[in-house]
Parts: sequence; C-alpha cells; structure tokens
Amino acid sequence: MSFFAVLLALAIEQLKPLPRDNRIHELAVAWVGWCGRNFDAGRPHHAWVVWCVSVLLPGLIVATLYLLIHRWSLLLALLFDVALLYLTFGFRQFSHYFTDIRDALERGDENEARRLLAEWRHLDTSELPRTEVLRHVIEHALLAAHRHVFGVFFWFVALSAIGLGPMGAVVYRMAEFSSRYWGYRHRALEAPANDALWALSQRLFTTIDHVPARLTAFGFAVVGSFEDAVACWRRDATLWQHANEGIILAAAAGAVGVQLGGAAPPGVTPDRSKTFSAGGEPDAADAAGSTPGAPPQLGHLHSVVGLVWRSVVLWMLLVALLTLANIVG
Repeated sequence: MSFFAVLLALAIEQLKPLPRDNRIHELAVAWVGWCGRNFDAGRPHHAWVVWCVSVLLPGLIVATLYLLIHRWSLLLALLFDVALLYLTFGFRQFSHYFTDIRDALERGDENEARRLLAEWRHLDTSELPRTEVLRHVIEHALLAAHRHVFGVFFWFVALSAIGLGPMGAVVYRMAEFSSRYWGYRHRALEAPANDALWALSQRLFTTIDHVPARLTAFGFAVVGSFEDAVACWRRDATLWQHANEGIILAAAAGAVGVQLGGAAPPGVTPDRSKTFSAGGEPDAADAAGSTPGAPPQLGHLHSVVGLVWRSVVLWMLLVALLTLANIVG
C-alpha cells in the first residue's frame, strides 16, 4: 500500500502544490514555538522535553489515528496516508523559485535572478557572478529535494513497513523543521531560551537524516555518473560543515559533473561550506574547497532536474518491487 500512497501523493502534489507560506507551515511554527515557551525553562534536560513534545508527539498522534482507521477501513487508511504525505512532501514548494531563476538566466536577466535567489535563500546576492548564482540554486535545490521528498519517502516507507503508517513522514518533517526553527532563533533572533535546545535539535535531525542522506546520494550515483559520484562522495563530502549535506552535494556534483562548494556571498547567515567560514572571494568560481567538474552553467540546472526525477523513479521502482513481494508473499 505504501507504493500507491506515495504515487498518489506525488501526483496530487504536482497538480496542486501547497503554497510556500501555507496554513500547515503556520501551524508548525506556532506549535514548535508554543512547546518552547511552555516546556523550556533553560535547564539542559528541558531541551529533550521540548523536542519530544514538538516532534515525537505529533508522530505518535498520527500513528494512533492511523491504527484506528486501519482497523476500520483499508481504503480510509490509504487516503489518510496520501493526505499526510501530501502535507509533508514539498516537491513543488520551492520549485517555482528554481524555475523563475532559471527563466531569468535564460533571458539574460541576471539582476532578476539575483533578486529571486536573495528572496528565496535570504542571501546577499548583490555582487554574485552568474556562476555563483547557479551554484547556490543547484545546492539549495538538491538539499530541498532531499528534505522534502527523499527523506520523507524513506521514513514513511520504513515505519509503514511495521504498521505505523505516515508516522515516519511526520516525525522526519517535524525534526527537520525543528532544527531550522531553533537554528534561526539562535542565529537571527539570538533568543533561544536554551542553547542546548538548538544543539539538540541539530544533532537529532542529523541522526534521523543519516540513512536517508546516504540513500539519496547513492540514488544520485546510480542514475548519474556512478564512478564520478562515488569518487566525489569519498573525496569531497568533508568540504561541507554538515556531513549529511556534504555527502548529498558531493555525490550530486560528481553525478552531473558540476563544480559545487567554495565561497559564499558575504553578509548572510552561515553557509554550508567550510570555505565561507574561512573567508574567500565570493566571485571565485574555482574557489578552494570546490568539487572538481565544470563551473556551473545553465545546462546544469536541467541536468539536476533530470537527476532528481530519475532518482524519484528509482525509489518508486524499489518500493513497487517491495510492495509486489509483500503481496505475493
């Protein structure tokens, strides 16, 4: 049943995507903020309380509802799966920025492309050269595809296999959102009641994302240039501060033969690449710390879209085989 739930949810999300600032996002912001205000008094163990209530409790509620619905009707359980996957997938929530930036660059309107990138990622893009605009678009699109699609996909299938329905999708997305929320509070607002909460949310999401990140990278290698992807994965993943992100971006860079990593624009929230922390010229397309490959070009945007979609098809085929084996068995 997992295969049909994912297939239907992806189809609906393509036809009717949720807007970027939707009601679900507003509820998530309100919920995590409420948990922080009411369960965090500044002590280290309060971080665990806040995280469990804000992330695990919604997942447990969803699992309980699924089990009750499943006992009553398989069809309603399938529809419940589809509804929760639709709300947790976000394939199209970021793609309009990707498409608009690509269209602006195709028209030769680099100023509009910089404006859109700044709006999307809150970066200072005023002096970014074309290759760096392309690099940031590619990196952010790859990570967004992983977190909004492949990570959700993995945890949904994994916990569905043991009868917990969409609990995995909800917990993964709430853990990802929690890490971003408290990270933003820590960096931009300087107002976390408990530094341990920020650190814990980052650490737990990294743990939850450990297996999905490596499966995403492996999928990119299978559907792209396998040898180059694996070589970049092994050699260049450590260029990024966060191991999971480095593995995904390095594998994708090798899979499509594009240069990623390197310097980032100044005056922004910390970038993912270590070279930004160390400084460097923002217009250096061949900055130290980059993966090998060609400097980003417009054609690489099309290559990345193809890479992601081929990976989606690969994952769907694997789930279809597992579903068929379960039916036959």
